[in-house]
Amino acid sequence: MKVFLIGTGTEGVRTLTAEAVDAIARAELLVGAKRMLEPYAGSGKELVCMYQAERIAETLRCSRAAYAAVLFSGDTGFFSGTKNLLPLICDMDVAVLPGISSMAAFCARCGISYENMRFFTLHGAKSNVAIHAKMNRYCFFLLGGDIGAAQVCQRLCAFGLCDILVHIGTNLGYKNETILHGKPCDFIALPDETLSVLITENPHHYRYIPSAIPDTDFIRERVPMTKSEVRCNAVSLLKIAYDAICWDIGCGTGSVSVEMAFRCQTGQVFAFDCSEDAVYLTQQNAYKFGCDNITVVNGSCPDILHDYPAPDAVFIGGSGGMLDGILEEIASRKPGIKVVLTAVSLETVSQATALFSHYSDDIDVVQIAVTRTKKFGTHTMFDAQNPVFLISGDLKCSGS
Repeated sequence: MKVFLIGTGTEGVRTLTAEAVDAIARAELLVGAKRMLEPYAGSGKELVCMYQAERIAETLRCSRAAYAAVLFSGDTGFFSGTKNLLPLICDMDVAVLPGISSMAAFCARCGISYENMRFFTLHGAKSNVAIHAKMNRYCFFLLGGDIGAAQVCQRLCAFGLCDILVHIGTNLGYKNETILHGKPCDFIALPDETLSVLITENPHHYRYIPSAIPDTDFIRERVPMTKSEVRCNAVSLLKIAYDAICWDIGCGTGSVSVEMAFRCQTGQVFAFDCSEDAVYLTQQNAYKFGCDNITVVNGSCPDILHDYPAPDAVFIGGSGGMLDGILEEIASRKPGIKVVLTAVSLETVSQATALFSHYSDDIDVVQIAVTRTKKFGTHTMFDAQNPVFLISGDLKCSGS
């Protein structure tokens, strides 16, 4: 059997390439979702309404057809089911025929170049939105699942991005196609449409990953905060990947959570604190800096940690005297989790390094002593800050 995997474009017939039209004409068997098959209802071909990759692969193997075509909306290389199906039929004679993606079609409608755009799908997922819009000039979101255009706009407004531009497209290529342009606040009550896409345009996006954010930029009040120079060193030691899961234990004002969030833009930060004031401030700072990838949790550690995904990187700014239990919980998850904790007294350093040695064979201890300057009349004087110790290492799995 010769199998064609075909991207049908945005509309399904009018947006087919000539190569795809020829392949469909040759095919005796057509497989795809109902919307993809409707134009061929009277064609005399065998039509199988199906979209699960495993079932499609089995159907192809059981068919006696010499030529078959599997129809996908949009482009075969852009958030397409092609990715899941191809490995299941790699031993068959397969040709992949691209189509016009919703992204390419919508950008053309809007007159926007997509060469430097970031692409995300929200199909069936509660994904990060605001952090991407904060960090990129253009973002394309393929909507669906639990979040539509109105929910995206509500999220953008909640996280301080009310003044950026959004472009919304629904039912692209169909008679009821609608294209809207404006600010997020204009569309927070927009009715949901299944076939929707959205582009964020932020001329004032960050062109760098914020680090050592000035202490005065955070909403602080009386809650303790890891200071700028210590914070940037601690976060850099964690080597946070763009898709990492991070824990900030004893999050205080959330200053570390925010700097973590900028590094794991497609990941998630879980910020824990037993103080309601700290939880409130961390959430407020998440809103202020546009970090919708921060989840703030009120509770005592390690008791609440088992309810959350295993981390890749952990910062411990405060342990409430439960450091041994916290390290044990972290180490129980998986080997190689990077941990950084801070200490300001020799007693805490001694206790922390002793406990840390049970869970890591490679402990690193660094002392940071920061001296700032302060104006006194016509003179600039030195203002020494308390030395801080950073204790770090990769934890081995419990029992190893």
